[in-house]
Amino acid sequence: MATLCAHSSPAQAITLLDIIRGGPANRAPVYNDRLPGRETRERRVDPQPLPKVTGPKYHAYKPDAVRAVRTAGFAVAGNDASPFADAKVSASEDVAAAIESFYGKNATPLWVSNGDVTSKAQAVIELFERADAYGLDPADYRLTVPELLTASTEPVSATMSDGMAAVPGDGHRRALMQFELDLSASVLRFAQDMVRGRLDPNRISDYHDFKRKDVKLAFVLPFVRAEENPAAYLEGLAPQSPQFVALKAELARLKAKVSDRDQRIELPYDLLLKPGTDDPAVAGVVAAIREVASDDLTSAHAETLSGYQEAGKYTPELVELVKAFQKEAGLKPDGVVGRATVRALVGHSDEAKIEKLVIAMEQARWLPTELGERHVFINQPAYMAYYHEDGDEQFSMRVVVGSKSNQTYFFQDEIETVEFNPYWGVPQSIIINEMLPHLRSDPSYLDRMGYQVEVSGRPVSSSSVNWYGSTQSIAVRQPPSSDNALGELKILFPNAHAIYMHDTPSKSYFQRDTRALSHGCIRLAEPRKMAAAVLGVTEQEIGSRIAGGRNKGEKVTSKIPVYVSYFTAWPNKDGVIEYFDDVYDRDAATLKAMAATTKARTS
Repeated sequence: MATLCAHSSPAQAITLLDIIRGGPANRAPVYNDRLPGRETRERRVDPQPLPKVTGPKYHAYKPDAVRAVRTAGFAVAGNDASPFADAKVSASEDVAAAIESFYGKNATPLWVSNGDVTSKAQAVIELFERADAYGLDPADYRLTVPELLTASTEPVSATMSDGMAAVPGDGHRRALMQFELDLSASVLRFAQDMVRGRLDPNRISDYHDFKRKDVKLAFVLPFVRAEENPAAYLEGLAPQSPQFVALKAELARLKAKVSDRDQRIELPYDLLLKPGTDDPAVAGVVAAIREVASDDLTSAHAETLSGYQEAGKYTPELVELVKAFQKEAGLKPDGVVGRATVRALVGHSDEAKIEKLVIAMEQARWLPTELGERHVFINQPAYMAYYHEDGDEQFSMRVVVGSKSNQTYFFQDEIETVEFNPYWGVPQSIIINEMLPHLRSDPSYLDRMGYQVEVSGRPVSSSSVNWYGSTQSIAVRQPPSSDNALGELKILFPNAHAIYMHDTPSKSYFQRDTRALSHGCIRLAEPRKMAAAVLGVTEQEIGSRIAGGRNKGEKVTSKIPVYVSYFTAWPNKDGVIEYFDDVYDRDAATLKAMAATTKARTS
């Protein structure tokens, strides 16, 4: 298991040495006359260096596979199948199947009539050009529109269907049929993207864990046929949650703001600008400071900002301006513009915010249409947890999430149990990566630290275990105490990643602004408050359960959805969008996946 946080159950029955070395065949030869798992006199070859248990991986994104739509069986009412049969359309399996199902039923064209493209088709094409308003890419849905009938000089064909009346010769007719299928494929792709997003999140990384939504594409084209305004029907497929609506409105606001500017502010990511040097990027630095610095800072340096004219000259006055900005941004005020300063300058620009909004709108589509009247929402980049009841946010609290090397997953589940005075079952990953080096040199390490050790279910002392050559299952756990890593309680939503919410004795971490510090689980600043909310009791009652000192689990009366999410742009309870740093660089991975998707769809 890759997530490095606590387990409540014993370790699996697998030899610790097997885990370390990769299997029985890799063991160092050991000759002894002792019981397995017990320390006795032995001679042993030097062991191989210990490997590390590594976490999940990020992947080079692979877009949906496509296949050719089988058009040979298509027929236009009153005509032969040849125009459709000549059309070449490639699409994902579910889009292709929906096209084949619809046009295989002797359907008349949806998008062409009397030798021309219909007004309904034109309206849908115009919608596609506005797809970016919904966080989608218009390029994914563009297609070639045939020339108008009046522009064609081909002779009129004598054999035509009702939908193809007065069509010129075979070349134009084939172009119209190609357009017909291309537009239907784009409509289906657009409908699917509006509902579930363009990406399969699980292909971005192993930290993403979502069941991809099943969009019933077989119903889309029949619905479109029945609609007077297909474009409005397709627009109506967008998520209607308050969060998505707020993201969409903010995207429109920022796009309008950016379009009013003369030019986009860009700075090289690897820029290194030192006092006394010149660089063309100086102009971008000044422009970025004008946009993102506080009013107080720009007022204090108004003369420098208004008087800047020497392109590329990093003057002493500009150095002081940069130092002031660095101080305001919490950076070392040395006047050197490097990666951290570039990130502070353009990482919060309107363009950067637009990217965050587009990613957030994509990710919002991975979540259920309704989050639930009662739920817990954890946003890792915000380092916050929010409890909702009766559809409204009741309270929020600070959290600590996984470090960059022990990242918290992005998934959803349901809260089932609160456990008081918990044991901490130490995961094998922590035993191997963190404890084993101590145990090799000091086998009594766990005894002194108050941990309990079992070999094949039998309690043993840590010092009695041969940490080089045990052949038995070893479990390590920390009993309930004020020093227990899980504190007073943990809140369980059983999942494949062994992630849960819990208390912690390390309270000082909650005072930090950056709180990516755990082994992957969610540490709560106010665990009693969250436990009381999910159990529907008072904090005083929670305190009474803890005061008994006994390890005990209590089921919640109804399962409560919990969203362990990752949004660098998300609305607060007042609907105002807040922006956060990309703690794990997941936004960058998502942008690459989006680019790969558009490349695959347009090539």
